[in-house]
Amino acid sequence: MNNQTPRWKQRNALFVAVASLAASPMAFAQTDTRSLEPIQVTAEREAAGTDAVVTDQTLENYQADDLEDVFAGQPEVSVGGSLGIAQKVYVRGFEDPLLNVSIDGAGQGGSLFHHTGRLAIEPELLKQVEVQTGAGRATSGPGALGGAIRFVTKDPEDLLRPGEQAGALVKLGSFSNTDGYKVSSTLFGRLTDRWTALVTLTQSDHERFEDGDGNDVAGTEARQQLGFAKLVGQLPGDQTLKLSHEVRKDEGERPQRPQWIVSGFNALYDLDGRRDTTTLNYGIRPSDRPLLDLGATVYHSESDIEQNVEDRWGRYFGFARSIGGDLHNTSRLGDVAVTYGVDYREDKVNAGYADDRRAEEETADVTGVYLQNDWDVTRNLLLSAGVRYDRYQLDDNSDQRFEEEGVSPNANVSWEAVDGLVLKAGYAEAFRGPTTHGAFKLEGSSNDPDLEAEEARNTEIGFDYTYRNFFLSGEVYRSRIDNAIADPLFGPIRYENVGDLESEGFLISTGYEWQRLSAGLSFHQNDAEIDGEPLTVYEFNGLGNTIGDTWVADLAYRWDRNLEFGWQGRFVQGIDDLETSVGEIDKPGYGVHDLFVHWLPTGDDDLRLTVTVKNVGDKQYLDHASNADYQHLPDYEGIVGMPEPGRDVRVGLAMRF
Repeated sequence: MNNQTPRWKQRNALFVAVASLAASPMAFAQTDTRSLEPIQVTAEREAAGTDAVVTDQTLENYQADDLEDVFAGQPEVSVGGSLGIAQKVYVRGFEDPLLNVSIDGAGQGGSLFHHTGRLAIEPELLKQVEVQTGAGRATSGPGALGGAIRFVTKDPEDLLRPGEQAGALVKLGSFSNTDGYKVSSTLFGRLTDRWTALVTLTQSDHERFEDGDGNDVAGTEARQQLGFAKLVGQLPGDQTLKLSHEVRKDEGERPQRPQWIVSGFNALYDLDGRRDTTTLNYGIRPSDRPLLDLGATVYHSESDIEQNVEDRWGRYFGFARSIGGDLHNTSRLGDVAVTYGVDYREDKVNAGYADDRRAEEETADVTGVYLQNDWDVTRNLLLSAGVRYDRYQLDDNSDQRFEEEGVSPNANVSWEAVDGLVLKAGYAEAFRGPTTHGAFKLEGSSNDPDLEAEEARNTEIGFDYTYRNFFLSGEVYRSRIDNAIADPLFGPIRYENVGDLESEGFLISTGYEWQRLSAGLSFHQNDAEIDGEPLTVYEFNGLGNTIGDTWVADLAYRWDRNLEFGWQGRFVQGIDDLETSVGEIDKPGYGVHDLFVHWLPTGDDDLRLTVTVKNVGDKQYLDHASNADYQHLPDYEGIVGMPEPGRDVRVGLAMRF
């Protein structure tokens, strides 16, 4: 497959993936163009719930260093916050707390600080990222009101060559904008015929970045360290066991509220964070037993953050812990596949000053039971229906207890009307009861005693069309979340049902491959509102944001099997006179271009050189997913997100031993 996977090739139908040309590097070296007949994919049921996939090769070509780099090619996904620790992810306008996010099946619950992001991942570890937009399948996990994001890390087998017993991969990277560097070392090998292992150590150090106008942006230094180990066993009887552990640290001097610029009321202080996650995955899938395809995951994740507001209250700490698991089985009988299982997660958040770091506390848990049925009615018609039941319990910081339970059904259809044209439609619901809130907001906070559960409904219709090397897809959607829970902007910290969220829009994507050239173009339009008013991150933190119409385009050309060039552009249309409760704001539009060159000097991947230029035009802009600019309003000086970095030339050298 072409190393730079275009956006249009990442789109999947709900139940049918229709692929056009899938060219290998060797195929690209040939002069003729080969076409493949549409391929119907029904075996991998879980992939049917995935709307977009980001591959590890894409991450490598653009030398991804944070979440914004990871999702730059996804028009339905936006990332706000130019500082890694403050980045927040939005899918169709909904913020990531409304999504179910997992890393190798380990649920990422809990929140530390509402002015920082709650997600952190080292792109170097990733095999792929799967995005499900909108409430979907019962297997998406609890609380997937706005969809799901699944990060999948690499296995030792992904690095080992056939017949190879051990190896090492050393990567050196430099970043011109921040005078920064990243060093990554990975050891991998076979311990026995059945067991493999890998260990990765990564360190990066960045100085302040410059924006497009050449100004140093205060509070953007970052020092990060990562340790990751994974052990994989291929056991008798078609069994697989995976055990992984990750330690991630982030240190730096940041604004007290890291998502805003440094100002008179938002001074710089030390802010350090850490996450430790242990995950155990087990699977058994005997080839001669179609009724047995069992998977299980158990995980334990802890995150903490420390901020030293030395001239005021001193050191303050926040902690979040998630433990849980999932057990499911898929039984296949003829043209029917049924997946059924149970999942559980317990979240605990604490906060406090240096003399009692865990003085404040909230705990919550959710237990779910689910079933998803996929039926190949005919070769051209697939039906799916599922349901999940979730029971939530919250013991809040004010000694109140909340218990909620609900049922979430879904139904979908995919029909190949004519050769190459697949029509699809789906409806899904999702349910989430009250759960824990940000650790830094626990002190003095309360919940409305009449707090109700959030309920989502998502409706989509769309199509996929493939003709030889050409691909076209489109979909129209409408999502609604009733009884959204948030802490209103002004007044005491009190969580209540603030209104009903709505997100509606459409996406259209197209692409073409011709010999060594591939091209793709996507357009996404979205309106995200609460009770008819536009969503903004300043007013509705944790719920959503308004993003302008977004175009994403890409081109890739393979000169030969050793050299490839690529370009990617992201263009966001401006929004004028956006109404908020404190006055009208503008969100100027912008267009950003990225380039890469990928070269194998020795003709194989023992030595790889990648040069990436981010923001080629040195554009000065504020991402629409960041906090908008309110500074023109009286008494709102300093209420603005950080601008994005200007031009950044990244040089990466990978050596394999």
